[in-house]
Amino acid sequence: MKTLVFACLLSLLTGSLQAQTFITRNGYAGFFSKTPLEDIKAENRQLYAVIDATKKNLAFTCLVKGFLFPKQLMQEHFNENYIESDKFPKATFVGNYTGDVNAANAGKYPVQIKGQLTLHGVTQTIDVPGTIEVRDNKLIGASEFKLTPGDFNIKIPALVSEKIAKQIDVRVLVECNPK
Repeated sequence: MKTLVFACLLSLLTGSLQAQTFITRNGYAGFFSKTPLEDIKAENRQLYAVIDATKKNLAFTCLVKGFLFPKQLMQEHFNENYIESDKFPKATFVGNYTGDVNAANAGKYPVQIKGQLTLHGVTQTIDVPGTIEVRDNKLIGASEFKLTPGDFNIKIPALVSEKIAKQIDVRVLVECNPK
């Protein structure tokens, strides 16, 4: 009987230790550009994310063609003229976070996220605030920040430059389940 109890406890402990990696295949990434002439909004609900709560590492990737716009013409211009999605099909982020997140205790924890964002074939270091919420045995990561298209060698033609903000608001939200 003692052996059975010990085996059950060991199994539970091992399971909780292994459950420090959290993943999703349907995270959210969106961006918004507000100007007096036109607002531009796009959303991608196919963001793949992995969060390692033990090592405090995280990685995200998505196909840039997965960004959907309210107007088809905006989507075509984004993919063909600006982001060149046939040439640069993915956006990726690999980095880590700092902050005390206890994956065993429910709560919302502030974190600082730093790493390498690759977009349009250009890699830049970003350092942005975010939160990681522990709820129902899941990690829910969120961050809002700004990006400048020129930092990623995304050229905006002068003809439409007043329709696109100099800095783009970006929002990321992932609800990751234990692996």
